[in-house]
Amino acid sequence: MINYMMPDYEVVRDKELCIKCKVCVRQCANNVHVYDEKRDVLYADSSKCVNCHRCVTLCPARALKIVKTDHCFKPSANYTEDIIKDIYRQADTGGVLLSSMGTPKSYPVYWDKMLVNASQVTNPSIDPLREPMEIKTFLGKKPESIRYREDGSIETEKYPDLELKVPIMFSAMSYGSISGNAHIALARAAEALGTFYNTGEGGLREDLYRYGANTIVQVASGRFGVHPAYLNAGAAIEIKIGQGAKPGIGGHLPGSKIGPEVSRTRMIPVGTDAISPAPHHDIYSIEDLRQLVIGLKEATDYKKPVIVKIAAVHNVAAIASGIARSGADIIAIDGFRGGTGAAPTRIRDNVGIPIELALAAVDTRLREEGIRSAVGLVVGGSVRSSADVVKAIALGADAVYIATPALLAMGCHLCRSCHSGRCNWGIATQDPELVKRLNPDVAAARLVNLVSAWSHEIKEMMGGMGINSIEALRGNRLMLRGVGLTQKELDILGIKHAGE
Repeated sequence: MINYMMPDYEVVRDKELCIKCKVCVRQCANNVHVYDEKRDVLYADSSKCVNCHRCVTLCPARALKIVKTDHCFKPSANYTEDIIKDIYRQADTGGVLLSSMGTPKSYPVYWDKMLVNASQVTNPSIDPLREPMEIKTFLGKKPESIRYREDGSIETEKYPDLELKVPIMFSAMSYGSISGNAHIALARAAEALGTFYNTGEGGLREDLYRYGANTIVQVASGRFGVHPAYLNAGAAIEIKIGQGAKPGIGGHLPGSKIGPEVSRTRMIPVGTDAISPAPHHDIYSIEDLRQLVIGLKEATDYKKPVIVKIAAVHNVAAIASGIARSGADIIAIDGFRGGTGAAPTRIRDNVGIPIELALAAVDTRLREEGIRSAVGLVVGGSVRSSADVVKAIALGADAVYIATPALLAMGCHLCRSCHSGRCNWGIATQDPELVKRLNPDVAAARLVNLVSAWSHEIKEMMGGMGINSIEALRGNRLMLRGVGLTQKELDILGIKHAGE
């Protein structure tokens, strides 16, 4: 049979530097590197390479590098190399193309087309090293007004909420899609930072219940791992309606990732595919959603806030308005550039809208309807830096979710092969030999370093704006200016162009 596919990458070995230690052979989970004992030669099958950099990073002689292949197709603006290769793949397999991580396509990134305003003379900047700076935030429903009793105590009822020392949380990544060591690292980092991590739809291992005060448990359409103890183990419950990388599509964890521990946690048989339906079969209206919200609150004695997570789609503002009236305490919106463990490639690359536009539209709609204080607002899906966090909050978010940056901090090299289960860095895998490559203590420390660094930068940027609290930044779109945007884009974002 003719192989029409050529490798995307080539492994280049410097024979003068190579000491034939065979570290590359032992470390590659994809069997790219092979040692021929008879000929005493190391060679590489580049067709298997996913460009994870494991061999390059660990080669003691620095004898390896991975390059983009220079094999080319005849140029065509219509039938690009990627399109041709995708057609070859589907002609070979007859299957749906699967991809991991966020879309690599060059859609506009609106974070990069917004600039932050700065204070000068009449409204001086603030030095965060010498002056108080508050980045703590609270997520949940806020009372419209505060009433006091005659003795000065507060009479107004306080709703269940989440207290975040930093306006950054770790987004939903399920046990099964990522390893147990990765989950441990996220939990430990969340506890150390005074924030939260999300279990995703895979349930929660009992040994992680101790981190419950910093855990958000998720209820998805498949209801994997959902039981009363699980619901009560976390500080909040998230109902997953949609995910930014695959709006309108359910979840799928291959049976190869369902080992004994994942099986027990998810409450499904070993080796069976874990498939979440696209819809929740008990939710076909806002009224149905309200029933689930109230049911979860009943199950937890009304002590925990309920989050509803949706994907960013064209009518997201209207959907959010309905969710705010369903009894939910927090709305989480996931943009189409968000990452995923596995999604149909065509869905990931073509469905949904950017989180920046969705966030601005939702915040505007809720304010116009006078219900913005009825819910907290969290956004995710390609929040890549502290600057993105600041811009998100200025557009109206209370806090953000991050996932891909968290994986990168733990050692991920964005090789986009999470769905294969052969993660060379021990993150997106259940193979015991690969899982142990990720040290949860080291990974947790790196996560703490990342968020701590972002927190310092957030304070610096706020100080430059003359703002000393995150609450004063929230929804303060006057502090943003657009560059290279159309008037329609500026109107949706609710900001002015630079120079105005």
